[in-house]
Amino acid sequence: MHLHLSIAIIAFLAASLASTRDVDVAIIGAGLSGLAAAKDIAKAGKTFLILEARSRVGGRVLNAHLANGEVQELGAEFVGPTQDRVLALADELGLTTYPTYTTGKAILYRNGTVTPYDADLATGGLPPVSSEAQEELASLMTELDALASELDVNAPWEHGNALLWDSMTLKSFFESRIGLQDSRLLFDTAIRSILSTETEEPSLLYMLSYIAAAGNQTTPGTITRLIGSKGAAQDSRVDGGTQLLAEKLAERLGRGNILLNSPVREVKLQDGRYSVRSDQVKVTARHVIIAMSPPMAGRISYDPLLPAARDQLTQRMPMGSIGKAIAIYPRPWWRELGFNGQVQSDTGVIRATYDNTPASEGFGSIMGFIEADEMRALDGVSEAEIKRHVTRDLINFFGPQAANVSQILLQRWDLEEFSRGGPVAYCPPGLLSKYGPSLRNPAARIHFAGTETAPYWTGYMDGAIRSGERVAAEVVADF
Repeated sequence: MHLHLSIAIIAFLAASLASTRDVDVAIIGAGLSGLAAAKDIAKAGKTFLILEARSRVGGRVLNAHLANGEVQELGAEFVGPTQDRVLALADELGLTTYPTYTTGKAILYRNGTVTPYDADLATGGLPPVSSEAQEELASLMTELDALASELDVNAPWEHGNALLWDSMTLKSFFESRIGLQDSRLLFDTAIRSILSTETEEPSLLYMLSYIAAAGNQTTPGTITRLIGSKGAAQDSRVDGGTQLLAEKLAERLGRGNILLNSPVREVKLQDGRYSVRSDQVKVTARHVIIAMSPPMAGRISYDPLLPAARDQLTQRMPMGSIGKAIAIYPRPWWRELGFNGQVQSDTGVIRATYDNTPASEGFGSIMGFIEADEMRALDGVSEAEIKRHVTRDLINFFGPQAANVSQILLQRWDLEEFSRGGPVAYCPPGLLSKYGPSLRNPAARIHFAGTETAPYWTGYMDGAIRSGERVAAEVVADF
């Protein structure tokens, strides 16, 4: 009896020891921000362990693998000029890019009518609305760029008008500038495509900071760079899919340093070191990096509590609402009709589309964003019904050939347990001006990464990588 009890105790202690790791740095999240941080920490000769809740690396970057061996991106997809860090990482990992397809006419679907037009995609491609509406919209965009250029990208809350701009929604600002229905339609569509919110959700200050971030240290950000294709944010794609960035970087870091299926529940300071408890393991570390969106980071239990300002931030900073639907066809037949696959629409489940055909052109695909109110309205709807809506929309845009779809891929990020939305957590009125510093300020030796914290390309893969590099520098400087 005693022998069996002793064996049981020894087995229990052995299991406990096996499930405890001690490292210099515990990193929570194996998205691009956490992986980028680990890359620089490893370079500095420090030990680390990445704890990832999902069964994969990449976070909001996700490839769908098709039966024909090809891939489609269900999450972050595009790269472009001034996104220096993501382009450098792709090059370092031996990945190549290819241009987003833009040859041919774009489509404005307005009041049930298809209007093809030649879009200057380098300037965002304003659709063929009245000259008055185009002038009104152009004037608004010029003003937004001018105001954004006044901000310090590292501290937009320090601007003299920060409190004023943060007191109003983006909608209240733009409605005081433009009155034509077509102008409002196009601006609403643009904001949904950028933030996956309605215009009444983000503050003006947040939108200005987001515009200012769409550049680099030598190139000012512009709203045109956010919405455009050629030479802008949607300029190019990674051959083989963007999740390769995460997968190849993870391989380089060593899979033994990444623990999947391990959601972190608690971060606790004990005897001068942090104890990080997940469903699989307990890790002790000198430093902790939280490489997650603020709302998801707020679901971890901290002891001692994080500063009140940080907690206020995580309570008040929601995710945008986004889904992606990708229709697969045997070939990109719309190209034969002279279309580039890009649509802006005033109705439907998908209101902005892109030609998502891979570089191999082995098949055709059209990707449509489901965003903001449209996504939220469908959160409780079956996938089959959503796919029927998507097919109907594509028929409206491109004609009856769109009905001959081989497959529709659907990713609803709102319903993904460890994202709960996308592409980024945004700031409603009154948040950025009061709690903005808490996005990046460490709490003792707990450091905050994530694309939301980046001064450039906030909300994009480039911003995620920049944030990881920043926190790694903070951590390494302390050793």
